[in-house]
Amino acid sequence: MRKRWLKLAAIPLAFTLAASACSTEEEAGEDTGESGTTAAESDTTTAGSGTTSPGTGTTTAGTGTTTAGSGTTTAGTPGGTIPADPELEGTEVTVFGSESSEEEAGAMQDALDIFAERNGMEITFVGARDFEQQINSQVTGGNPPDIAIFPQPGKLRDFATSEDLFPIPDDVNTSVAENWDENWLGFWQSEDGTQYGVPVKSDLKSLVWYSPAAFEAGGYAVPETLEDFYALNDEMIANGDVPLCVGTESGPATGWPFTDWTEEIILRENGLDYYNGWVAHDTPFNDAPVVDAMTQVSDLWATEGAVFAAGGSISATPFGDNAGALVDGECMMHRQANFFASFFPEGTAFGDGEGEIDTFYFPGSSAEESPVLVAGTSAASFRDAPEVWAVMEYYGSSEYADNRQVAQLARLGGEPGGDLISGYLSANLNANQDNYSPLEQGFLEVLATGDPAGFDGSDQMPGEVGSGTFWREATALVNGETDPQAAADAIEDSWPT
Repeated sequence: MRKRWLKLAAIPLAFTLAASACSTEEEAGEDTGESGTTAAESDTTTAGSGTTSPGTGTTTAGTGTTTAGSGTTTAGTPGGTIPADPELEGTEVTVFGSESSEEEAGAMQDALDIFAERNGMEITFVGARDFEQQINSQVTGGNPPDIAIFPQPGKLRDFATSEDLFPIPDDVNTSVAENWDENWLGFWQSEDGTQYGVPVKSDLKSLVWYSPAAFEAGGYAVPETLEDFYALNDEMIANGDVPLCVGTESGPATGWPFTDWTEEIILRENGLDYYNGWVAHDTPFNDAPVVDAMTQVSDLWATEGAVFAAGGSISATPFGDNAGALVDGECMMHRQANFFASFFPEGTAFGDGEGEIDTFYFPGSSAEESPVLVAGTSAASFRDAPEVWAVMEYYGSSEYADNRQVAQLARLGGEPGGDLISGYLSANLNANQDNYSPLEQGFLEVLATGDPAGFDGSDQMPGEVGSGTFWREATALVNGETDPQAAADAIEDSWPT
């Protein structure tokens, strides 16, 4: 597996922002790349004809496909600079992914509809929480979608290795590269560096959500190091406060929050080179530093008085359900990615005032270090046809990023550039950041300046490990059914040869 990462500038350690959030009132399955429990007709995906056998991916996309924007489009302007291509008229493209809530899946379809209407074609998106299972069945049954939106580079590479996916044509690559940093593109390449994926969505994971007013009342300070963070947990417990809200339930993806915590600690305590070697299996999964990281997480969560879980137990609580608990003061902190913003109760305010919620950076091993964990989704093609490559190129454009953000805000009742948080982020270099709230603009700044940034490890691993044994053993560990060493050994034994 190729070792790709972001080496950029320094990251700010805290945010002071003002915005208001609206809840999607959905559960989330983050590592499946979606945040919703409503499966949008998850069993009704109509696959494309797929009659062309996977080849070199040399089909040229339609000549009138999306042109990369300059990022200067006025906030909220729909459509951008999408020209009409008469060669696409009457064609159909199907897309399948993991985003299934009305807000996310609906916004995806809204953004696709803009491109489809410009070109007289039909594009249909269907989302399902159990994307990982369904895409396997669809491909095995010879009925894949034209395009799949993968939350995991590892799963994408599995299908690239089996030659079910098509490499992206050079002209599409050239267009997409105008909008995305080469490192984001590198996450979605095969082991030999062939580009199979087009980035669609970006996520920042190294965040801790908290109430500044509650911290002030308790005399607590934002931690500057990982050691400080652990000490803060102990201090809160001693004072009778519950430091953490934790939930790991996510349907078929249950267990992924534990993998995130583990990866954060490995990245901080052992560095990026070690982290990437572990992800690539150059280092065994059950290496001592990995077992130690798993032990740190499990011991922290098992400490008496350390965790509030809205569902009664960690593994029975969807992580999004703890947003209200944080607002209500049931806990003091929640380590979770940017998309957690969309789970707060309607009317929740973000800032440092009474009753408001803010975020701070999940700290590194020292105050001088600032690694970040990132994730995202990517479009990949199961059918080699001009209309498919045209849609793929659109996914990689600034126009798609802008249209998706505007559409998602509209579905939540917000306007571009206002205070509402959509839950969608794009690291597209030419996307219009004026479409985002101040809080989200802060997240985008961190995505652009993380040093270093490692992509979610479980997402990069082979599917049977990253979205299989890692999740299952994590759940067994949280439930007290195994111990860190045994869990790591079982995951190592499951690694495909």
